[in-house]
Amino acid sequence: MQSVKYKSRGTTVLFLQEILGKLGFQLPITGYFGLQTDQAVKEFQSKNNLVVDGNVGVKTWTLLLAKANPNHAFGNKFLGEQDLINFANQYDLELGCVKAVNEVESSGRGFLINGMAKILFEGHVFWRQLEARGIDPSELSNIDNQDILYKKWTKKFYLSGPREYDRLEKAINLGVDPRIKSAAFSSASWGSFQIMGYHATKLGYPSVEAFVDEMQIHERNHLEAFGKYIKTYGCLQFLKEKNWAGFAKCYNGSGFAANKYDIKLAAAYEKYS
Repeated sequence: MQSVKYKSRGTTVLFLQEILGKLGFQLPITGYFGLQTDQAVKEFQSKNNLVVDGNVGVKTWTLLLAKANPNHAFGNKFLGEQDLINFANQYDLELGCVKAVNEVESSGRGFLINGMAKILFEGHVFWRQLEARGIDPSELSNIDNQDILYKKWTKKFYLSGPREYDRLEKAINLGVDPRIKSAAFSSASWGSFQIMGYHATKLGYPSVEAFVDEMQIHERNHLEAFGKYIKTYGCLQFLKEKNWAGFAKCYNGSGFAANKYDIKLAAAYEKYS
């Protein structure tokens, strides 16, 4: 596990904050190792007879993981080398291409430490999904649920980690109409490859509920959904041709260049090939 400390950023810090949250520390899950995270780490180190320096290295990680999840069950849901080899064979791809995509396009890991699939709930998508089901979202919208139901995209209501399930649950409970639950599931991105629920039926799943059930099983199921996605939406051929810009645009949209997805994919491929 990567060592992190005060002012570190990234997915490892997100994971650290998620673990600290499960252990009872109240702090925002932002991916930035700020003062609150530093204080929580030092308190944990003090309580567990470690050197109190705020640096999360091997010893601190070992105790954090042991305290948060003694049986490490969530680790049993992670992809292995053979899963990537099988995927490459199934879609007639170079293994280097598959590994590059797994590195750049996945969210780092598909499961939270509590064993639930990683999600991100999108309130503007929820608005549209309700409309698509014949429900007027304006009739459900009020000051109490402005964090889960809004017309335009914003990231200000993101909570990250397990707390995204609180937002999802809040959306599901807006009413007893079963269409609301379906709309809520459709409005979150799921798993390692962050595939939106509203793609479910087009990808061949019987329903969005069935898709969600699949996403809770294993990262292997996330990879399977990714394969269905790139085949259904025409991204697969770009990947076979190593047309990184074409693939990035197909998978991430026209704004892919802002995040240099094509450059990152090319660099990752060179490393793995």
